[in-house]
Amino acid sequence: MKNVLVITYSQSGQLAEIAARIVAPLESAGHRVHVETLLPETPYPWPWPVIDFIDAFPECVQLDPPPLKPLVIPVGIDWDLVIITYQVWYLSPALPVTAFLQSPHAALLRDKPVVTVVACRNMWLSAQQTLKRLITDLGGQLRDHIAFTDSGHPLATFITTPRWVLTGKRDRFFGLPPAGVAAPEIEGARRFGSALARALHADEERSGRPMLTGLRAVTVIPRLAMSERAGFRAFKVWSKLIRAFGQRGQWRRRPLLLVFAVYLVTLIITVVPLSLLVQWLLSPILKGRMAALKAELEQPSGSADHLIEPHAP
Repeated sequence: MKNVLVITYSQSGQLAEIAARIVAPLESAGHRVHVETLLPETPYPWPWPVIDFIDAFPECVQLDPPPLKPLVIPVGIDWDLVIITYQVWYLSPALPVTAFLQSPHAALLRDKPVVTVVACRNMWLSAQQTLKRLITDLGGQLRDHIAFTDSGHPLATFITTPRWVLTGKRDRFFGLPPAGVAAPEIEGARRFGSALARALHADEERSGRPMLTGLRAVTVIPRLAMSERAGFRAFKVWSKLIRAFGQRGQWRRRPLLLVFAVYLVTLIITVVPLSLLVQWLLSPILKGRMAALKAELEQPSGSADHLIEPHAP
């Protein structure tokens, strides 16, 4: 029996469903699992009121989270594996997860194998790079990464995801697909729990190698990756500027937040589609570069799927 710690935060409930699917095979295999659900002192509402949603932006990008309620992680346990599940807010890890990684409790990651799990619209690379840096700085060993994304067309999700976040409605809308990770993908998360259970029984967590290769853990779309990098650079500038006008919740920064919201909508409507079009037109020239970028960003677990059936529940 191995000891597994799962750190999770789910605002909409979607990530909680995914985490439960991963945990179930681990518990069935006899491993001891503790799920620590992060609770901010001031809960984030769901659905999110528009002004609260926008007001969270600067602190998300600048990694300045509000405090959490006291954690109840059992003491005196030598964790064999730590799983961190997180959402993406403004191309950054959700603030509750950032808060945990900046807390004294995060010291337990030192010298421990870590698996990260993200559920988001489709852009998670910047957030994962941030999370990887925080884990590495704490002495943790990022072993695998799993990404669950909305399978809708990127332009469609620019409408369906904000609608879900701001209204709580995720059903089909004017011919657009439902928002969020599809139900079969959520159910398919069990394969990762099964693979981890077998890996723990074989002591593979001590090997230093990924444990989830061949299970289609991540799939990177290089064109989106390039757009995301440009967007994250802009977010860094905007977040610093807004924070210069006031702290979280202060009215004096709200006019600038409104300007940022207009900028963001304009970016989504004009620049992002144009960028995707230009990259598509240049794809014959950039094919080799895109393939190399895809392989690099899909590490450590990769998009290969040749082992999915053997690990299916």
